[in-house]
Amino acid sequence: MRQLTKICFVRHGETDWNVEKRMQGHTDIPLNAHGVMQAERLAKALLRTGHRFDYIYSSDLERAFHTAKTIAQPHSMEITMHADLRERHVGKLQGLLLTDAPQLEPELWQRHLARDLDFDLGGGESIVQFHDRMKRMLDHLLMKHTCEQILAVSHGGSLDMIYRIVTGQTLDAERVAVVPNTSLNWIVHDGNSWSIERWGDTSHLTDSVLDNIEI
Repeated sequence: MRQLTKICFVRHGETDWNVEKRMQGHTDIPLNAHGVMQAERLAKALLRTGHRFDYIYSSDLERAFHTAKTIAQPHSMEITMHADLRERHVGKLQGLLLTDAPQLEPELWQRHLARDLDFDLGGGESIVQFHDRMKRMLDHLLMKHTCEQILAVSHGGSLDMIYRIVTGQTLDAERVAVVPNTSLNWIVHDGNSWSIERWGDTSHLTDSVLDNIEI
């Protein structure tokens, strides 16, 4: 029987910048009241369904850590923070509304839309650099936690990149993976390769707005 390594990636709860459709990147924005409620619902759902994790990881940004802390508390578990789980640094686009960015940074915005793989968006991370960081993080988790089940709280763009790595989706392709706030996104390694077990699970959020996709 094959020994499986499972990772449940969770996107953090909602923030005001998600609602405003403002690009967050590495900007350290807290959860809003709705995001806190989402995290609490998720924690209760995981407890009710009996999910057990050997370790809990989190991005070191507050919106992710608050979500992870809410999940970990009922189990009295420690959280390992890791900066590699951060969102992509989107350079000069950070802090801009999606509606304003095309006017304020037209060249950057066009190259962002074109998914220019080696462009760092004015001091941020290129898509290739972002991919390499998330691949390094995934390799680290597999090596350290082979045959274990862990949970990692991260960000929308980061989980989109994880989806691309696992499924082989090209880096220049348009996003196809929907990653709602506090969704459960399970991947499994069977000793040979990763696969998606379940993605974008929001069954614990029956009345939440699920379309605030983080850039």
